[in-house]
Amino acid sequence: MARPATAYRALGVGADERAVGVIAGAYALLPLFAAVPLGRRTDRGRCAPLLVVGVVLISAGCALSGLAGSLASLAVWSGVMGLGHLCFVIGGQSIVARRSAPEDQDRNFGHFTIGVSLGQLMGPVAAGLFVSGQGDEMARTSALALLAAAATGAVACTSLWRIEDRTAVRGAASEPSGKAPVLGILRTRGVGAGIFISLAVLSATDVLTAYLPVIGEERGIAPGVVGLLLSLRAAATIACRLVMTPMLRLLGRTVLLTVTCLTGGLLCAGIALPVPVWALAVMLSALGFCLGVGQPLSMTTVVRAAPDGARSTALALRLTGNRLGQVAAPASAGLVAGLVGTAAPFVMLGVLLLLAGVLGARGPGRTGTDETEDAGTERRDAEGSGTEGAGAEGSGTVGPPGRPVI
Repeated sequence: MARPATAYRALGVGADERAVGVIAGAYALLPLFAAVPLGRRTDRGRCAPLLVVGVVLISAGCALSGLAGSLASLAVWSGVMGLGHLCFVIGGQSIVARRSAPEDQDRNFGHFTIGVSLGQLMGPVAAGLFVSGQGDEMARTSALALLAAAATGAVACTSLWRIEDRTAVRGAASEPSGKAPVLGILRTRGVGAGIFISLAVLSATDVLTAYLPVIGEERGIAPGVVGLLLSLRAAATIACRLVMTPMLRLLGRTVLLTVTCLTGGLLCAGIALPVPVWALAVMLSALGFCLGVGQPLSMTTVVRAAPDGARSTALALRLTGNRLGQVAAPASAGLVAGLVGTAAPFVMLGVLLLLAGVLGARGPGRTGTDETEDAGTERRDAEGSGTEGAGAEGSGTVGPPGRPVI
């Protein structure tokens, strides 16, 4: 909700397109430098404090952005929001990794990202309900949207006490201490591939959201229809994550990741073709479904491949890659569009996803605690977990009996 509201707030106080881009880039700037230290801190301690810090920074950044009266202060508070988001995501992903049995990681990361997708689906709509007018009117209404976003984020504090109880010292002690070098983590088979796959999927989502309105303008598609097309994409992503478990049972994680990345690459490149609106809707729905696989499975790929005691650091490196993609992909897309045409960025994204599919085909790395490439039937049978680990919504996770985790 806050990201589009921040852009409207900047426009309302006199920003041009370049200034809006700088303010948006500030969101990703601080996390580039803070991700690895925060990941190392989480490897050595508890996750819950990082969640508290994240919620506070997000809510404070939203509120202060709503009160900011200059572009410089907007850029600063946008950076604070980005840092808060980084804290929250590292803490949340680390909790899922620690509190999930190996055969349940794909499912639980899928559930975690469903929450993200729902926010991405509802947040821009909610911001649009607040923002209206031009100039001073836009500045005032966007400030209200940012204050509402701050209040909404603060509601998360009401549930943090539950997480604190579940992830106390026992959760932190489950992984041996140590400080694996960053280059050593990146060279571990599977970590680099997982980071690149996540970067490719997130870049495709971001550029698609930014450039589909441009395509619509060129082809005479009304803005309302473009918004509906983007909503179809987001809804398909949520639907994909709801059926992640049966797809993993049927195909296995390596095949599923490879097929969806390759198919997504072809669909992304196909958007550049002058197809009718109904065909574009079908392609975007299929593309959204394919993109829904990459994020949760790339998390599992990184967690399983990372050395013991460095999993939060590896997840932080994955988030750093995501931030690099959020900065570089739109800039590259703008350069390509200016030189070749507005359809060219979709071809570029298609190539990026095809490369991700090739890397996904290599399979994840192997660690001492997980020597299986896929979360398939053979592993569950060998461990004696039957079908409960991936089939039952509240079973199979590491935690007190009768208390479902995540």
